[in-house]
Amino acid sequence: MNASRWVITATALVLGIVVPVLELNATHLFNPLWPGHARLHEAWQLVSNAALSGVCLWLAWKQGEVRLAALLQLCLVGGFALAHIFSAGYGGTMRHTDGTELAVHGVNVAVMLMFLLAAALLPVALGRGRATG
Repeated sequence: MNASRWVITATALVLGIVVPVLELNATHLFNPLWPGHARLHEAWQLVSNAALSGVCLWLAWKQGEVRLAALLQLCLVGGFALAHIFSAGYGGTMRHTDGTELAVHGVNVAVMLMFLLAAALLPVALGRGRATG
C-alpha cells in the first residue's frame, strides 16, 4: 500500500483521535481556570481538526488525492508549529495551569510529535503525488 497514505493516516489519527483524547480533561477543555471563551476556541479547534482529518482520510483512501490530503494535514500540523514558534508573542505555553508538562528529556511530547510529523513525514507524502489504486 502507498506509504503516503499511511503518513496521512498517522497524522489524521493523531489530530483526530489522540489530541482530543489528551485534551478532553481538566487541563484543557474542562479547565475551570480557562475563560469560557478560551474553552470554546479549544472545542472548535478539536472538532475542526478531527473533521478535517476525516476528510483527509477520505481524500487519501477513497479519492486517491494523497497530495491534497497531505497539504491539508500539513496546514493543520503547521498551524500548531507556528502557534508554538510565536507563543512568546501572545503569552502561550505548553505548560498546564498547574505548571506541569508532558515532556521527555525536557522536550514537550506534543511539540516533538507535531514537529516530527510536520518536518519529516508530511512533506514526503506531499511530494509523492497522486496515489494509485
